[in-house]
Amino acid sequence: MSETTVVERVNPLPAPLRQCVESPERQRQLHKRTMLIVIISQIFGGAGFAAGVTVGALLAQDMLGSDSYAGVPSSLITLGSAASALIVGRLSQRLGRRTGLAAGFLAGGLGALGVVLAALISNLALLFISLLVYGAGTATNLQARYAGTDLALPTQRAKAISAAMVFTTFGAVAGPNLVNITGRFATSIGFPALSGPFMLAAAAFIIAGVVLLIFLRPDPLIVAKAMGEAQRADESLNGTQYTGIKDAAMNKMGIMIGATVMVLTQIVMVAIMTMTPVHMKHHGHGLGEVGLVIGIHVAAMFLPSLITGVLVDKYGHTLMSYASGITLLAAGLLAGLAPGESMVFLVLALALLGLGWNFGLISGTAAIVDATSPHTRAKTQGTVDVLIALAGASGGALSGMVVAQSSYSALSLAGGFLSLLLIPVIVWSRKKKA
Repeated sequence: MSETTVVERVNPLPAPLRQCVESPERQRQLHKRTMLIVIISQIFGGAGFAAGVTVGALLAQDMLGSDSYAGVPSSLITLGSAASALIVGRLSQRLGRRTGLAAGFLAGGLGALGVVLAALISNLALLFISLLVYGAGTATNLQARYAGTDLALPTQRAKAISAAMVFTTFGAVAGPNLVNITGRFATSIGFPALSGPFMLAAAAFIIAGVVLLIFLRPDPLIVAKAMGEAQRADESLNGTQYTGIKDAAMNKMGIMIGATVMVLTQIVMVAIMTMTPVHMKHHGHGLGEVGLVIGIHVAAMFLPSLITGVLVDKYGHTLMSYASGITLLAAGLLAGLAPGESMVFLVLALALLGLGWNFGLISGTAAIVDATSPHTRAKTQGTVDVLIALAGASGGALSGMVVAQSSYSALSLAGGFLSLLLIPVIVWSRKKKA
């Protein structure tokens, strides 16, 4: 019986989708096209993500009048990101990556517009609600990295993840460094200066959503699921037992390892990053200097991705998870012990913080992808990203309180030592798996 007959018997497919399922060459072409569309969306999504992160704490500080609540915006954004990650993951599993990712970016754009309006009318309730909705854009910006893995070869999945992430750098670095320009633009039209970056975020998220909605066809996840169905049907007709999907879906230990790595790195990164602008302001640094430090931090989060992906594919995600913990420890020690007036040390500390997060995110993501199949992957990825977002929310919420009750140094040192938990957790889980 021909492969075409098997596919059509299992699940009749539209001609373009069936051609992708049947032809390895078309699969390679679709993978390349998918990567191009994801990269374009990531450039805009990165700008939307970074612009809000840069001034969120400062906006809250101005509107609330207290440093103790400067971590609230980060918490709200990450809580919104948590809920959105679950929704985007389930939408993607049910309807495909195109629908899920486009909906998330468009919702993030709407939330950014709400923040702008809240800043204009000084409405705290609207600000908090809008920051929650804005979190959908940040969640989607991270979830887009999975789209590149759906049709990637197992030995190239980390490279696919990193290729999607590295182009986030262009927008993510531009966002913080446009703080002064967007602030002047906002002031010129009668809006508060700190609302300017959120204007940029709104435009960037909406453009990213429209690009995905129009051009991400055929949907890579739908094609991957159809390919799995065809393989299962073919092996069943040939009298062999199909175990690939079953084995991957049952690899709970791999999912746990990946989730733990990403959760711990997210807590440490968000906590230190959130309070750095406030720390710098207390030491006399201006908005432009804050934008520079955060811009370099965000660049370190994404720009090394291509190299990280190669290292993960070559040496495995376990070794790179260890590297993440050690790098985050160095970042915490440097941020906590360096003089607050020193731009050089702040830049270096935040760069290491971004690099450690990059190691953890790509190695953890690779572990999740390896442990799942197309039939469960998007839903599982969404659930894991919920945990990541909640971890970030906890880190953001507690960071302001820790600094208010103690100091930025204490926060940074605590974060650095917390990152070392990655090593014993992974060692224990690997022994249990063995």
